[in-house]
Amino acid sequence: MSLLLVGCGGAQSENTGTAPGTQTSTTSTQTQTGSTPKTSFTKLPQKTKVVLMLDWTPNTNHTGIYVALDKGYFKERNLDVEIIQPSNVWPEQAVAGGKAQFGISFQGSMTKYVVKEGAPLIAIAAIVQHDTSGFIWLNDSGIKTPKDWENKRYGGWGGSSEKAMISYIMKKYGADPSTVKMIELGVFDQITGLVKKMYDFTWVFYGWEGIDAELRGLDFTFFDLRQHFPELDHYSPIFITNKEYMKEHPDVVRAFVEAVSEGYTYAAQHPQESAEILLKYAPELKKDLVEKSQEWLSPKYIWDGKCWGYMKKEVWDRYSDYMVEMGLIPQKPAD
Repeated sequence: MSLLLVGCGGAQSENTGTAPGTQTSTTSTQTQTGSTPKTSFTKLPQKTKVVLMLDWTPNTNHTGIYVALDKGYFKERNLDVEIIQPSNVWPEQAVAGGKAQFGISFQGSMTKYVVKEGAPLIAIAAIVQHDTSGFIWLNDSGIKTPKDWENKRYGGWGGSSEKAMISYIMKKYGADPSTVKMIELGVFDQITGLVKKMYDFTWVFYGWEGIDAELRGLDFTFFDLRQHFPELDHYSPIFITNKEYMKEHPDVVRAFVEAVSEGYTYAAQHPQESAEILLKYAPELKKDLVEKSQEWLSPKYIWDGKCWGYMKKEVWDRYSDYMVEMGLIPQKPAD
């Protein structure tokens, strides 16, 4: 299992001991606000440049990163973090190939790369502890339940995971998934596509596209995956790194996890200020969308009342079973 279990004291793993030739300063202190305890603090001996590739364009799934950047949580640990967006490669490919030291992925995506391609990837933290995604459609589309997806058009990024999920759900409703017309969009404003009738339904995160649909005053239905199929709950999105990089630079990984953990914990407690920080670094975003999305998502950064980043092995095992069942991977990842 390519998973680094994150506990409430920070990243914990047998693979994260201090590497020879490095120095780690670990202290117990308080954040600048005095409200969030730092259970550990790793300061690298010299300034270290790392690249973080996002999974998509900036949104509130990424707010904690920009808070960590703005508040100096990276800088005080001697981390110089360059944040980039995917272009000709996805984060899993960039991290596996050494073009980025860290990336944002999804449990299903990372598992496929690890099992099918042997990618040396490891999950280091979950941005939220439960999946917030689901399928959305306008109520004038004629769709009431997934049974009505038959002979409708689905708009998405063209991945096998989409086809598998649609098939799983439709079969549970006694519907034929082969009748769905798949329309590949790439990176696209999914709600605008619905409004323009380019397709009939799509798979989104409620905290971004769902809030966008609310703000536009649309009459829509959101089919919450976790609510209807609890067995499909999984970690989405997650932070990943390269297993070899982590072995060679354990303190860099530890410092990075500490900094983003501090950033997301702050964002959980200060949604309005954190929304302003995201807008500062991504001014192209719509202010009302960012603010309302942040208000909705901030409490979910620490969903189970434990801490940010927390992951459980059983969640990975359960979703891997689903992936094997649907033919997305030939077998579960090795423990």
